[in-house]
Amino acid sequence: MTEDPFRYDKWIEAALRGVVRRALEEAATEGLWGNHHFYITYDTTRPGVELPEPLRSQYPAEMTIVIQNEFWGLNINEEDFEVTLSFSDVRTPLRIPFDAITAFADPAVKFGLQLKIEAGATDDAHPEEEEAQALDFPVASAQEQGNAGNNDIRAEEDSDGEKTGEVIALDAFRKK
Repeated sequence: MTEDPFRYDKWIEAALRGVVRRALEEAATEGLWGNHHFYITYDTTRPGVELPEPLRSQYPAEMTIVIQNEFWGLNINEEDFEVTLSFSDVRTPLRIPFDAITAFADPAVKFGLQLKIEAGATDDAHPEEEEAQALDFPVASAQEQGNAGNNDIRAEEDSDGEKTGEVIALDAFRKK
């Protein structure tokens, strides 16, 4: 069986990374207005991350940078961005792939994103079910989703008679 082409989880992550890209593009072309500044947390072990060895040894797994007053050469590419920041009064160039970013925040407007990092391909037929179970979120099978009516809220039972999850149609919550 081929992988489901409707990977909403991946589409949402790509869209959220697009928000980060757009914010950085605006900062690169227009500068940072008012009190805007960015906190960007990223996984330093991801392929494509470029930072000097002293910083890599100081931050072996994760690092948060601040783009605020002192930054130079902010350049946004398709897959990553480059920026030079000052660490102990030494200008240091960094290259950070967008897929390495785990968090983005602009405290000036109380905006923040938590992003997932793709661990790699899995051999599981339904990795989204394992992920949802880890988050304690009910997952409806394709058959349950297909049987859900516009105002359908119901629980399914497994062969032992225990509830396995709920299928909730969004129409049930819309104002008429």
